[in-house]
Amino acid sequence: MRAWLEAYSFFSKPVCAWKAARYRKGRKTARRVPLPVVSVGNLALGGTGKTPLVCELIGHFLGRGYHPALVTRGYRGSWEKTGGVLSDGRSLFGGAREAGDEPALIARRFPDAGVFVGRDRILSCLKAEALGFDLCILDDAFQHLRLARDLDIVLHHPSAGLPLREGEGALSRADILLLNRDAGAGAADGFRSRFPRLSVFEYGVAPRGLFRDGEGPPAPLSVLKGKRILAVAGIARPGRFFDMLEKAGAAELIPRVFPDHYAYPPAGMSRIAALAARREPDMILVTEKDAVKIGLSSRPFGDIPLLVLRLGIDLPSAFFEAVETAVSAGKAGRG
Repeated sequence: MRAWLEAYSFFSKPVCAWKAARYRKGRKTARRVPLPVVSVGNLALGGTGKTPLVCELIGHFLGRGYHPALVTRGYRGSWEKTGGVLSDGRSLFGGAREAGDEPALIARRFPDAGVFVGRDRILSCLKAEALGFDLCILDDAFQHLRLARDLDIVLHHPSAGLPLREGEGALSRADILLLNRDAGAGAADGFRSRFPRLSVFEYGVAPRGLFRDGEGPPAPLSVLKGKRILAVAGIARPGRFFDMLEKAGAAELIPRVFPDHYAYPPAGMSRIAALAARREPDMILVTEKDAVKIGLSSRPFGDIPLLVLRLGIDLPSAFFEAVETAVSAGKAGRG
């Protein structure tokens, strides 16, 4: 997988630079939609925390009285090419199979938000506006230049060594850089020096609690202390997930890794069940992204407790102030 990502990066970086140059030189023009647009993206190929950030933004704006809508491609969902409305803020019209795992996660966590999927993100924004939403949050959209945005947020973790979709020079078109706290001393100042117009904040991915069978109030990670845990992950960087469980005091961790965006077909579920029967863990623990595909309500692993780890992003208040300022300006600019 690493070799494939490196090969993709080799070709992706010049292609992204060429596309960006066409917009910068005016050979192509981004289209503006009738409501403010905030883009969340990154330079790397996965694993920087985009989905937790999108959740933080949606939760923040819901708390401020906005009606936000997520606009996303819906990677590997059946609606990716055709487009679809996963949630209109009142009802769900599909799940992970149709919309992809990350949109399904967000629709389940934020039933009052809209979730629109499909490659044509301009059309999705127009649908959101027609249904009464007043803010679009674009997921994984830094390289999607067809749609004009009021704010470009980029997450970056340079010390992680992830292959890049495009080089760091692309940050010249971003507005906010969220730099992982593990990037090292002086990293933030270095980016501020290189990109003077860029607002730079540090962030950290942090657990928000455990949910038994995906429901009820969250339990603290301290419940994992001394436990034998079968940890299942189909995400881009499963090592971070496992590290959190070990730091929480798990006595023994039994990792089971699947590819990113794994769909958990019956054969995969059978492999998990067989491993659980052999190793007899105290519990099975999955990420929230995996939980939307496993199907928690059916208690798929019998009497073995199934817990879901929810992740969030720790951010300074100044970050949210900057985002709100951009959104307010976007609203004012549209009259």
